[in-house]
Amino acid sequence: MGELERIAQELERSGKAGDVRALAESPEGQRLREMLDGEAIEKAAREGDSAALQGMLRQVLATREGQTLAQRLRKVMEGK
Repeated sequence: MGELERIAQELERSGKAGDVRALAESPEGQRLREMLDGEAIEKAAREGDSAALQGMLRQVLATREGQTLAQRLRKVMEGK
């Protein structure tokens, strides 16, 4: 089982998967999805290219939408 699958299962077990999905479907999440290249993310994840993934994450966090989502995700993961 890959790392992403393990994370998805843990989110389901913890009951936080729905909250994470809601963040992804939020207006900020939709705008970020439009900005990112899904194929590039999938390829980097499949190949374990952490440098590429970190670069993409930096790109996301440089935006207002990315910062807002990161704050909201932190609250979800902390149970707040």
